[in-house]
Amino acid sequence: MMKYRTNIEIAAGKLISSIQKEWGKELGDPMAPESEQMINKAHDLLKAAKNVNITQILKGTTITEFLGLSWVERHQLVKPTIAAG
Repeated sequence: MMKYRTNIEIAAGKLISSIQKEWGKELGDPMAPESEQMINKAHDLLKAAKNVNITQILKGTTITEFLGLSWVERHQLVKPTIAAG
């Protein structure tokens, strides 16, 4: 039996995947720990989406603001995933 996922859960999953790709390219680089923190934040979003309280975790911010504008700007490949979500 397939589990039903909401659109926001799917978007959060895609965001996690996108960030993991960026993190994978940075392994061994001093920036990798920051990207790993972004993976954790994206997992927090997924957990919140499953519990229908994503607005509580975002507290009125955008996904870009939640992750950090400077990190998102340095990781251009994540932007399309954010925009699609």
